[in-house]
Amino acid sequence: MKTSRLWAWITFIVGAAYFLVPLLATFEFSLRIRRGTYSLDAYANVLSDPSFRASFTYSVVIGLFTIVVGVLIIVPTAYFVRLRMPALRPFVEFITLLPLVIPAIILVFGYIRLYNSTSILPFTGSAIGTDILLTLAYVTLALPYMYRAVDTGLRTIDVRTLTEAATILGANQAEILLRIILPNILIAVLSGAFLTFAIVIGEFTIASLLNRPAFGPYLQLVGANRAYEPAALAIISFIITWGAMSMIQLLSRFAPKTVARPD
Repeated sequence: MKTSRLWAWITFIVGAAYFLVPLLATFEFSLRIRRGTYSLDAYANVLSDPSFRASFTYSVVIGLFTIVVGVLIIVPTAYFVRLRMPALRPFVEFITLLPLVIPAIILVFGYIRLYNSTSILPFTGSAIGTDILLTLAYVTLALPYMYRAVDTGLRTIDVRTLTEAATILGANQAEILLRIILPNILIAVLSGAFLTFAIVIGEFTIASLLNRPAFGPYLQLVGANRAYEPAALAIISFIITWGAMSMIQLLSRFAPKTVARPD
């Protein structure tokens, strides 16, 4: 027992060092913008940059719209698949996994080809249309994570019994989804929402090729032209991402302690 516990600690320390040492080195480098002393000037330069504020605000807004659209699409889909069409569940799961297999650069070139200014739906012909296309692209990228978060939440409740009880009381399908199902899987939906937000904040390929002023292209632009500010931005991005992950862990503590139901 002592030997196994020792190896467990060794494995943990090695794994933690693998992730923490580069992070600490990046943080230390970001403080060396002044020779011979440590300072937070790199962070001050980044936070005072109007382009930083504009790009981060833009990505936050797009992220919120992505979450709303994703919830409106995925929650009803996962609900009806589990309740009405369980035989289609493997097919739906396969569809939701495709964004993990198809590279983002292929997706964005497909979108540009289908929705350019000469097509029936010319999304790329205007800034608003391109923003809509970018939001839908992010919904696609977040599909595997949001769908599985919602599906896991649905497994923890008796969907059929709740639906039948609400129907007997006179509720329609919209009321059942909004007032019965969604409150019961709210923790799972919020977990998927934070994962979606983390994806949107750090995404570069789609936003860059659609020429949108998102946070990911801004990170690349700063990294190509400055020395210490990119390290500061890397730390800031890490804090944002892990803040979202920490919120998921925090929310999981308030999740109902029920056993997932078998398919």
